[in-house]
Amino acid sequence: MTPLSWRRTSAALVGALALTTGFSAVASPALANPVKATPVSVFPTDDLTVPDRGQLTGRRVALPTTDCGAPISCGLVQQLNQLDGFDLDPRIAVQYDAAVDPAQAAARITVQEARGGWRTGVDRVVWDPATNTLYAHPAEQLAPGTTYRLRVQGGPSNKGTQESFTTMSAPDGLLDLRRQIDSGSAFRSAGIAEPDLRVEGAFPATGTTVTWTQDQGATDVTAPVLIPQAATGGTVVFGSYLAPTWLTPDVTIPQTPTRDAGPAPVGQQRLPFVAVLPAGPPPPGGWPVAVFGHGFTANDTNVFLAAVANSRNGIATIGTNVVGHGYGPDSSYTVTSGGTTVTLPSYGRGVDQDGNGAIASTEGSSATGAAAAQSSRDALRQTAADVMTLIRSVGGTDVDGDGTPDLSGEDVTYFGQSFGGIYGTMLTGADPAVTRSVLNVPGGPITEISRLSPAFRPLTAAALQAAGLLNSTDPTRTFFQEQLPLRGEGPVTVTVPGAVAIQEYLARSTWLSRPGSPETFSPLIEPERVLFQIAFGDQTVPNPTSYTVIDAGDLWSRTSLYRNDKTANAANNPHAFLLQLPLPAALQGQAQVAAFLGRAEVIDPDGAGPVWEVPISDPDLLLSLNYPQPALRP
Repeated sequence: MTPLSWRRTSAALVGALALTTGFSAVASPALANPVKATPVSVFPTDDLTVPDRGQLTGRRVALPTTDCGAPISCGLVQQLNQLDGFDLDPRIAVQYDAAVDPAQAAARITVQEARGGWRTGVDRVVWDPATNTLYAHPAEQLAPGTTYRLRVQGGPSNKGTQESFTTMSAPDGLLDLRRQIDSGSAFRSAGIAEPDLRVEGAFPATGTTVTWTQDQGATDVTAPVLIPQAATGGTVVFGSYLAPTWLTPDVTIPQTPTRDAGPAPVGQQRLPFVAVLPAGPPPPGGWPVAVFGHGFTANDTNVFLAAVANSRNGIATIGTNVVGHGYGPDSSYTVTSGGTTVTLPSYGRGVDQDGNGAIASTEGSSATGAAAAQSSRDALRQTAADVMTLIRSVGGTDVDGDGTPDLSGEDVTYFGQSFGGIYGTMLTGADPAVTRSVLNVPGGPITEISRLSPAFRPLTAAALQAAGLLNSTDPTRTFFQEQLPLRGEGPVTVTVPGAVAIQEYLARSTWLSRPGSPETFSPLIEPERVLFQIAFGDQTVPNPTSYTVIDAGDLWSRTSLYRNDKTANAANNPHAFLLQLPLPAALQGQAQVAAFLGRAEVIDPDGAGPVWEVPISDPDLLLSLNYPQPALRP
């Protein structure tokens, strides 16, 4: 049982009126003499599905398509109607024939497995007095492909009700891609005869300089690439490999019935890699390999920063670019070493999606057009599949041409920072070929990261604007007020017009994106295979989203907390600490990474010091944002 759920009983919600976080409004006081209201409709329900033998659940969603709102909202409904069930964290809606006390009503709602005794209450409660509707979410994430009973208990003088609903087979799509990779069918369909990893340049780290010419569309920009030579030592390597791709031009992977083997690849793509090898001769069979996953807006050269402790501990580090990253396809590296200068392609994956002549640092990593609500769902799934291919391609690689392998393909490990922690969670859950993983500052779902993070909240505003749902003129609130509570907070009563419509759009977008979201896959990870690193007060991937991912897999015993608030850098956003080498936390965090990847050992980087908690002392620390947001408070 998770740390929150074992303490939260349905009765604990009664009268709970927690302080707001700036994204919600305090609930109205409990009614002195609440009417004995009767529930008249409940969502989700399998009544809104149709039989479909092609689906693992035997069902397919069939939401009404009339009066579905703006075109983008109607398109969202049409995409949801391709799925084989409801969300793993569904937005429950219970409409009553009269007003209710929201806390008391929420205490009478439970979600229970139709076949089994598992059950949970509800949380994140919202009361809409305009329609007498109570909205909530299950207190714990539900299992995929499972039928549940949603029970609304009645009081002494009124009736209750119940409905059955089935959750979708959310992990199935990425699992299909992995099975295609393992069977070889993905490579055959993509026209790849065999793993084709090419070393295109290898240079001693010491004395080598690199500049990166970024193809930004109409403009080329040249920037230096930092290689911490003295710390890294060894050899830096540039190259590429072939991988099957399932992405269509709108950055989506076609939805197929879940009983199928998944869509066939639409082609192949040559992807970049950079690697750092430790100093000295490799052991027989080659250096053990750790794949590094870079963050949003970054690129594969972050490997140089991430490899310091690994290199000192005899681990080679390698990484590729995320979908839509690395700028345009004509980007290149200029490498100067030993008096010789060479130019190598960097295989940028960015594209000019909006047709404005410029390629931004992440352009091409999100869906476009009618599929925009899917956000980065399929780019994340494709990136996870790209790493699966890389893992299966590195074994036996001869970097220096002496006829002996420099990289081993045995027991490959993974670590990823930020976005790399997000798709790394998906990768680790879906692919048993990943021996161990360290997932640094991940969170989910992406829609919640975007909503809660000051850096990304404007992206949510842009999506809402496209759907015609902005409901504020106040730029300090990024032009929308959604009035949603965080997990563990008390009920919220809607007071702002348009807030309910925003809540519905966000819930449906999250539902659609769940197959490419990390919390979907964390329950598939065996605890001994993973270590999480979370930063207290992270303003980029807010702590409540990290809570969601870890709690979904009950992986609290595998969670390490970096207490930035107890350092001299407490005023700074700690999100990128792992790669900020001047900070003590960077090498401390990397030492923890190297110990776990290399020896399966979990160390406390500062011993008895206060900066690191290994494991986290109180998971509820992550329920709050843990940073001030005065501009967003009502």
